[in-house]
Amino acid sequence: MSTFGPELWPEEPTPCHLENCRECGLYQHGSPMVWGEGNPEAPIMVILDNPGDREDRAGNSVVCGTRQTLQQAANEAGLKKDDLYVTYILKRRPVREYDKEEVRQICMIHLEQQIVQKKPKLILCLGNVAVQSFFRNPEADVKALRGTWHNVQGYQTTVAYHPLAVRRRPNLWSYFLHDWEFVAVGYHHLME
Repeated sequence: MSTFGPELWPEEPTPCHLENCRECGLYQHGSPMVWGEGNPEAPIMVILDNPGDREDRAGNSVVCGTRQTLQQAANEAGLKKDDLYVTYILKRRPVREYDKEEVRQICMIHLEQQIVQKKPKLILCLGNVAVQSFFRNPEADVKALRGTWHNVQGYQTTVAYHPLAVRRRPNLWSYFLHDWEFVAVGYHHLME
């Protein structure tokens, strides 16, 4: 099995007609739009709340803690980076206060279009924000939903804790890894 270390995965270009999207207002925060990263043709789509930092203040590329933890778990679960495409509810990282509910609803339109276009075999939502937004249920909770498959908007979907939660609470690592292994098993069954 090939392994991969923490690295900044290739970014998929934002569709030209959306590069200057101003609908949700996050463009005012000054953070770049990140449409997605990894393999755009991957069978497994991973959904996070927002893209986080890809650069430090000096403009140097960085692999943030979220990406490091995500990549480590995927690797340990036996998935290859070509198996994965990571995308976001919000395509820009918020850097100050904003109307969370309104912005998430607006940005979900882009994610839903992205999913229809990519047709992933499996979806993994990481963290309550991604779960609540994608499941369209403000009461949805990772703790209650993890470890099983759910049909959400016609897609086989499962959930796991957010990588930052795992970094802050290392006791969640075993659950996080188990959830990634659950995805790997589901994926390998699909490929048989």
